[in-house]
Amino acid sequence: MKRRNFLVLVGLLCSLNCGLFAAEQMNYQNYELDMLLHEIKGPTAPIVTDEYIIFTADPNNRFVGIAFDFENYQIVHPFQVLSKTDDEGNVSRKHMFFCLERKHKYESLKYRLVIDGLWVADPLNPNKEYDENVNLYFSKLTDLGQVYINTEIQKDNTVRFIYKGETGQKINLAGNFCNWDPWIYELQETSPGLYELQLPLPKGKYLYSYYIGLTPVLDNTNSNKMYTKDGRIANVIEVN
Repeated sequence: MKRRNFLVLVGLLCSLNCGLFAAEQMNYQNYELDMLLHEIKGPTAPIVTDEYIIFTADPNNRFVGIAFDFENYQIVHPFQVLSKTDDEGNVSRKHMFFCLERKHKYESLKYRLVIDGLWVADPLNPNKEYDENVNLYFSKLTDLGQVYINTEIQKDNTVRFIYKGETGQKINLAGNFCNWDPWIYELQETSPGLYELQLPLPKGKYLYSYYIGLTPVLDNTNSNKMYTKDGRIANVIEVN
C-alpha cells in the first residue's frame, strides 16, 4: 500500500511538471558557476563543491527532473540543457544538469530522477539505497561535509538568523524590530554549535545582536555592521 501511494504521488507530480517545464539553456549570472558547468565534459556522477551539488544527465533525454528527500519528494525540479557552439556556429547539446545550492546543512541526502516520465534511481550515481517500505531504490549522497551557512534573507522576506558558537548555549535575538528586548526570540540549536531562527520581517533596515544572558554578541556570519543610537556596534540586515 505504501508503495502504491508513493507511485500515485510521484505520478501526479510527474504529470504536473513534465508538461510545464522544457529543458533549455540557462544564462547564469554567477560567473564561477557558469565556468564550472562548462568544464563538465559530459554526463557524470554528481559533482559536490562547497556551494553546489551538480547533477547531470544524458542530453538525449526529452525531460529529466529530480526530487529530494528533504522536500518529501513533493517537488520535481527540472534539469536544464547546457549547449555548446562550435567554430562554425553549430549548436549541440552537451549535457543536462541541475544545480542544488547548498543553503542547508545536510551531510547526506537521497533523491530520485524522473527521466522521460519514468521514476528511476540516478544511473550515474552508483550509491543507492533500497527502501523496503516502498520497494524502490533511491540514489544517495553521503559524507557531504559541513556546509557554510550564514544569516540570509529568504524569498518570502523571512530572515534566517544563524549563530555559530559553542554547543549547549542559550542564544537570544534582539533588535530594533522588537525594541531590543532580548527575551522574546530564542535561537534553536539545530546541530552542535549551530543555532537558527527564522523570523518574518517587513521591508526595512534592521539592526540586531545576539544575546548570551544580558551580554550582546555580534553575528559572526554577517560582516555588515553599524553603530546603534547609544554607540554600540550591531549587525545590520536590509529586507527589500
